[in-house]
Amino acid sequence: MSKIISIHSFRGGTGKSNTTANLAALLAAEGQRVGVIDTDIQSPGIHVLFGLTGASINHSLNDYLWGRCEIGQAAHDVTESLGAALKGKLYLIPSSIQADEIVNVLREGYDVSMLTNGFRKLIKELNLDILMIDTHPGLNEETLFSLAISHVLLIIMRPDQQDYEGTGVTIEVARSLDVPRLLLMVNKTPAAFPTAEVQARVEQTYGCEVAAVLPHSDEMMTLASNGIFALRFPEHPLTALYKEVALKLIA
Repeated sequence: MSKIISIHSFRGGTGKSNTTANLAALLAAEGQRVGVIDTDIQSPGIHVLFGLTGASINHSLNDYLWGRCEIGQAAHDVTESLGAALKGKLYLIPSSIQADEIVNVLREGYDVSMLTNGFRKLIKELNLDILMIDTHPGLNEETLFSLAISHVLLIIMRPDQQDYEGTGVTIEVARSLDVPRLLLMVNKTPAAFPTAEVQARVEQTYGCEVAAVLPHSDEMMTLASNGIFALRFPEHPLTALYKEVALKLIA
């Protein structure tokens, strides 16, 4: 059975899109057929990690939502363009980076039910094992729809007081929507914070499993979204942690 996995954070800047891209690539490397859909329509960006530019995106999620194409036409096969051999397949459904398209979303909105219908069509049309949803930070209508149909929700947070409060709200909402499985990942953790203490505090605070505590990485910052970290640095300790999280998502 195919799995829908939402990757979410209450605030921006947590590394949510980087996490989504790395987990998707690692799962595809292990033979899974993976789709990634960027529902952060107001501030899209994950396409950069997969080597796409705005000019190279012929069809986007926006085109589907406004009836200009079928959802499958917005799926870009990025399997061969990532500089690594993947046993499976990896598709990206990007949102448009065009300014006028973003303004149209902010002014006019769209039929959110088309989004969830599109998820199901993608899974069937591309024969996906996994559909990963890179959500818009915070809680809005499309995020609630995404969470409601997800089999797994991975919430990304930093060890920061603002993130602690916002993550608590997200978990409450997810539990009210009966999301079957919740996981947390603490990202960008300073070296001065003991990993075991951070994990214990977060699990105790929320009563929710922490899939991993990831350290701040200068190599990740230096890469500056110019590719998928786990494929560029396969032997890096951070990649090993991403692999642990990926396995927990499909367990």
